[in-house]
Amino acid sequence: MTALANQSQRQTLDPAHAFDITGPKARLCAADGGYEIVHESTRFQICVYALVAPEPDHKRTNADDELYIVLEGSGMLDVDGEQLELREGQAAFVPAGADHRFSAYEHLTVLTILERDGQVDQPEVRRSL
Repeated sequence: MTALANQSQRQTLDPAHAFDITGPKARLCAADGGYEIVHESTRFQICVYALVAPEPDHKRTNADDELYIVLEGSGMLDVDGEQLELREGQAAFVPAGADHRFSAYEHLTVLTILERDGQVDQPEVRRSL
């Protein structure tokens, strides 16, 4: 690739930056759960999602691939009828179009990474500001 083409490609990319996940995690846990977007770019949306029993997680389907990384707690991720047991330090991939929701948790906080090539459906929970 030529230097000019390389420079042109860099100008269309989102700029590098850091963002906090501990602050949103603390706020959401203190508010008995919720969902907060911590980063949005042209290719990704990254969110902190906190679930606290007895509030149920609502089933959803995303048009794009999704990755969940467990920050705290444990629970089950139901994906198209298959149950994946998750605990702190583990991650799960959910392919585009799969029905999924969390269950069997007391307290669960996950970092959610959504690909943004298509429509993104957000969980049906309140959003923290």
